[in-house]
Amino acid sequence: MKKIAVQDAVGMTICHDITKVIPGEFKGPAFKRNYVIKQEDIEELLSLGKEHIYVWEENADEIHEDDAAIRMAQAVMGQNISFSEPQEGKTTLISTQKGLLRIKSSLLHEINSIEHVTIPSLPNNFKVEVNQKVAATRIIPLVTKEENIRKVEELCTLYGPVFHVEPYIKLRVGIVITGSEVYKGRIKDKFGPVIRKKLEYFGAEIIGLEYCPDELELIQAKITGYMEQKADMIIMTGGMSVDPDDLTPGAIRSTGADVVTYGVPVQPGNMFMLAYLNGIPILGVPGAAAYYKTTVLDAVLPKIFAGETLNKNDFIRMGEGGLCLNCQMCQYPNCYFCR
Repeated sequence: MKKIAVQDAVGMTICHDITKVIPGEFKGPAFKRNYVIKQEDIEELLSLGKEHIYVWEENADEIHEDDAAIRMAQAVMGQNISFSEPQEGKTTLISTQKGLLRIKSSLLHEINSIEHVTIPSLPNNFKVEVNQKVAATRIIPLVTKEENIRKVEELCTLYGPVFHVEPYIKLRVGIVITGSEVYKGRIKDKFGPVIRKKLEYFGAEIIGLEYCPDELELIQAKITGYMEQKADMIIMTGGMSVDPDDLTPGAIRSTGADVVTYGVPVQPGNMFMLAYLNGIPILGVPGAAAYYKTTVLDAVLPKIFAGETLNKNDFIRMGEGGLCLNCQMCQYPNCYFCR
């Protein structure tokens, strides 16, 4: 690139977007890359604080920020992701599928360690919608050595793309609402509508919603019944605390299921339970889910619907970020909870 005074730039081509900022009103390019400067543009450029501009000089071992951004985007993006054309030197990676954003974190760390390369993103395992921004690519200067971009491409060729979106799979789900007080009609069921709404988001097929008193054998029979109906997941609500009448954890264990965890370092939802019976996840959901908008259940469901089998360490890692502040206006998943 060559630096020249704007007064001498008439007829020359700008080699990068020039940004205009009006606080609280506008931020964007006032002049786009490849724009040919006219005499009447000089005053506007000076008002933007541009007494000098860069014009492009071809150099075989350098790459322009726009071209670098495109090549990085093409290298790091995987399944169900597209990218936008560069603007002000940046491209945006966009989800083309509702699902769970998956990131090769160590690979992203290595790529961001390359000189001039910057690729910010949403966190790993973030719920994304169609057309949602998931990451961006940009180099810091207007040009960089092409070898820096080749390093990004070589790493992604070796280890695969950094980002992809895992679509949710359709699961057949059986729901059991435990608690003699609900079963006998003493109180209204608060769990059923909440669980139904959460499952509808993932497009689940609810094969049944049944009520059961606090009797171990009957709770166990409900689980067995859903297994015979070929359920892909079973959700048990209520009866998850340490009270003598709370029998749901014992009923889940009595089926022979392998317990991943009973109790998690997350609030709300401390008494959550996850077990697998012949590969089918059984979720024990504590009372917090009927009261709070967001609990550990909301962090677990997307992973199960994305086909993930969770282990004990997955829950231990939730401890950092597992304390919800119960904000007056819940912003989940746009927060740190269970990250």
